[in-house]
Amino acid sequence: MEFRLYDTLGREKRTFVPLDAKDVRMYVCGPTVYDFAHIGNARPVIVFDVLFRLLRHLYGAAHVKYVRNITDVDDKINDRAARDLPGLPLNEAIRKVTEETGRQFHADVDALGCLRPTVEPRATEHIGEMREIIERLVAGGFAYVAEDHVLFSPQAMNAADSGLPRYGALSNRSLDEMVAGARVDVAPYKKGNTDFVLWKPSKPGEPSWPSPAGIAAHGRPGWHVECSAMAWKHLGEHFDIHGGGIDLVFPHHENEVAQTCCAFHRERMANYWMHNGFLQVESEKMSKSLGNFVTIHELLADWPGEVLRLNMLKTHYRSPIDWTMKSLEESAKTLDDWYRAAADVAPGKPASSVVEPLLDDLNTPLAIAALHGLRGSDVSALAGSLRLLGFLSESAAQWEGRKQQASGVDAKEVERLISERTAARTRKDFAESDRIRDLLAAMGVAIKDSKQGTTWEVAR
Repeated sequence: MEFRLYDTLGREKRTFVPLDAKDVRMYVCGPTVYDFAHIGNARPVIVFDVLFRLLRHLYGAAHVKYVRNITDVDDKINDRAARDLPGLPLNEAIRKVTEETGRQFHADVDALGCLRPTVEPRATEHIGEMREIIERLVAGGFAYVAEDHVLFSPQAMNAADSGLPRYGALSNRSLDEMVAGARVDVAPYKKGNTDFVLWKPSKPGEPSWPSPAGIAAHGRPGWHVECSAMAWKHLGEHFDIHGGGIDLVFPHHENEVAQTCCAFHRERMANYWMHNGFLQVESEKMSKSLGNFVTIHELLADWPGEVLRLNMLKTHYRSPIDWTMKSLEESAKTLDDWYRAAADVAPGKPASSVVEPLLDDLNTPLAIAALHGLRGSDVSALAGSLRLLGFLSESAAQWEGRKQQASGVDAKEVERLISERTAARTRKDFAESDRIRDLLAAMGVAIKDSKQGTTWEVAR
């Protein structure tokens, strides 16, 4: 079966053919490290982790390179540092904020069962590449200097007759639509309403570097050029897949395409552009004002990371997802069953019934349905398939033990009560048996009687 991915630029599913099957390359926009990542931020991390795993399965782990950046220079970071650490010089406070927030992010996504990317570049380590791209754009007539800023001109890009893509092609917008629909920065030095910043002067105390294009004042890069520079440094001028959330299509990814293609005179930056859909919480847009803003860190206090992972993958990545408590509870019960059935089984080859839906634009809902089908037919294939998708990271005993610890259940006390209940049932004291069953239920313990005896688990 051929491997097909939906390409945002072409607006269709296309057969995936890597530029080099021995060097498959993918870039995904990563976090801006100024606060805990929210559950919406987890969606691209999980989605593209599944794609990374699938690519490694198809082409070999040594032949896939996954780059996910860390943005560590940004106004939000500056504001957080000044607010939380007012007694420190701003640059020192910024470093503390980005280091701590970066550690938080890694701990959270590790708990979600995500592999670390092959390379995780930081924006501040690639200022030289950003300066070079900006110099190329100015020299090519696609960017200009004004009042210590360097700005990119989409009009100049679209006027060029050199095989470049059209600015607006990725987001399917004309320049007029962008002006009408966008919040445009009003600045007297801009030649056009859609011109965007490549470089800007730094305020006193802010991070700053020597400016490009002959500007005397020190400054710092705009957000969009950061990703162009890091993708170029680690994947080259033209690579296979670029991913991120649907909210990044415009302006961020549109501007990345413009910068990279104009700097290197390329028709394409990435062969496939992939974007995951939005996330809602209990059918409402997630926002702090509604009180439904929830971080990965907060959810991990109540749920194992694999429960969050499964809950995310039950919806196709391009569709909107409604994050609900009911769905989380269902995901937890499903994982309990999978752990009991397959965690301690030697994993076999992932089943074709699971892999084939993934080859059809990462159809994880259909792959999960196939996992349920394997539950009673091929447990070894179930174990291998679950591991391909990033599950079963621990033994069945560890999984159950973590549930008990999280719930505060005393396993020795549970075993003692079950032993007393068994004795009561043997002497046909069913009133006492029912009393102990109800007591266990009140403790959050579900029991199951069978010919082999009584088993128990922490109720979700």
